Amino acid sequence: MNQFDSLPYIYGEPPATGKLKVEPADFLVEEVLPFDLSGSGEHLWLWIEKEGENTDWVAQQLAKSAHIRVRDVGYAGLKDRHAITRQWFSLYLPGKENPTFENLAISSIEGVSTENQTPINSTIRILKQIRHNRKLHTGALQSNRFTILLRQITGDQSEIEERLTTIKREGVANYFGEQRFGKEGKNLDLVDRLFAGELTRLKSNKRGLIISSARSYLFNLILAERVSQNNWNQSLTGDAFQLEGSDKWFVDDNSNNLADRVNQKDIHPTGALFGEGDLPVFGECKNLEEKVLSNHQSWCQSLADLGLKQDRRSLRLWP
Repeated sequence: MNQFDSLPYIYGEPPATGKLKVEPADFLVEEVLPFDLSGSGEHLWLWIEKEGENTDWVAQQLAKSAHIRVRDVGYAGLKDRHAITRQWFSLYLPGKENPTFENLAISSIEGVSTENQTPINSTIRILKQIRHNRKLHTGALQSNRFTILLRQITGDQSEIEERLTTIKREGVANYFGEQRFGKEGKNLDLVDRLFAGELTRLKSNKRGLIISSARSYLFNLILAERVSQNNWNQSLTGDAFQLEGSDKWFVDDNSNNLADRVNQKDIHPTGALFGEGDLPVFGECKNLEEKVLSNHQSWCQSLADLGLKQDRRSLRLWP
């Protein structure tokens, strides 16, 4: 299932073309935590740089090296394999010393000797380690910071600069990207089978990815409708708003200054990440979302049956 050809552009067709990820170094991703690490506790947090390896595989290698179960390794989310990514992992080590990680490639790690170590892969580096009192859970990030290099760009330079100026001023639609849906969107092809109870032997992480793909797909449809109506960056009656720099959101409280706060980028309109119970919005916003979701009632019911909470995601972002 390829949904991206049908998603509407905000500013019209792109004025240029270019190639992304010609080399892994062209795409750098760094996680940003929303809290400070305590420096003590039963969990060892590792700041890892990887290239050419997927997150789940790295977690397995860390568990093996530390002689713990894979389930005791935490990470906030999967990162692109064909990129340079820097992300946090946590290892549950109650009453244990920090591992030496003798089977991992280690570079510039604080307090760990690299003598007589045999790296299994030179593209995995542990950059920092620190103790904390909690495990790292999925989604526990403030943001991801991207540094992207495009190569072989074709197009009029003045048009490109004009579009970039517009994006800097107005932002872009916060669609979930292709990576969320698996290679060639194959996770979406498995949603109906999962919800029908056919995929009973899936690992929990794969099951979670498929469920996340379903929610993300529905969000993209809602955002696409608001882009088509040209209100993706405006407040609707009954909207829910996300606070700038936070995951917290609130429902329209009939304040007189909501539109001004949206224009000032203090708050942002949101779309549904569907779960159990009624949509928390009302009025124009609820009517729009219910209309979009009406074509996917079986998915909505399955997401509700899973006990997922209703949540919201900003419709816009600024690079």
